[in-house]
Amino acid sequence: MVPTLIGRIQTRLFLLATVGVVITLLVMPVVPGAAGPLGDLYVTGLLVLVAVGVLGVGWELLYHFLMQFRWEKDWPTLFGLLTLVPEGLLLYFLLRSGAVGFIDPIPPAAFWTHFTVVWVSMWLVANGPMRVPFIRWRFRGGRVL
Repeated sequence: MVPTLIGRIQTRLFLLATVGVVITLLVMPVVPGAAGPLGDLYVTGLLVLVAVGVLGVGWELLYHFLMQFRWEKDWPTLFGLLTLVPEGLLLYFLLRSGAVGFIDPIPPAAFWTHFTVVWVSMWLVANGPMRVPFIRWRFRGGRVL
């Protein structure tokens, strides 16, 4: 399957809204370095997911452009996992610089733990269990709807 641009965007947003939210609810109470009321931790974690979703649409446009130079017009599966590095670094630096003003400062250990666990969980679901309930997902270019 070669996912289409809209299919990759839909899959990313769907996984953030399902797997990302569940993992955030499980992980935020135990992330290292995070302090404060549990409700505030959840709000911060969910706002980070929103920021990942918004930036992710831009990343998908960039990835789509770069894939046009590849013969098969797709990334190897491992590249999908490794994209957590540039995406995480960009979001981390945007948060640290205050460019994303609606998210309270978050300790580096808390950010990286949350971001990495959510990203790896989403990647694992996309490359395994998601193919069971969405049998036609891969035949429709990765579109969920």
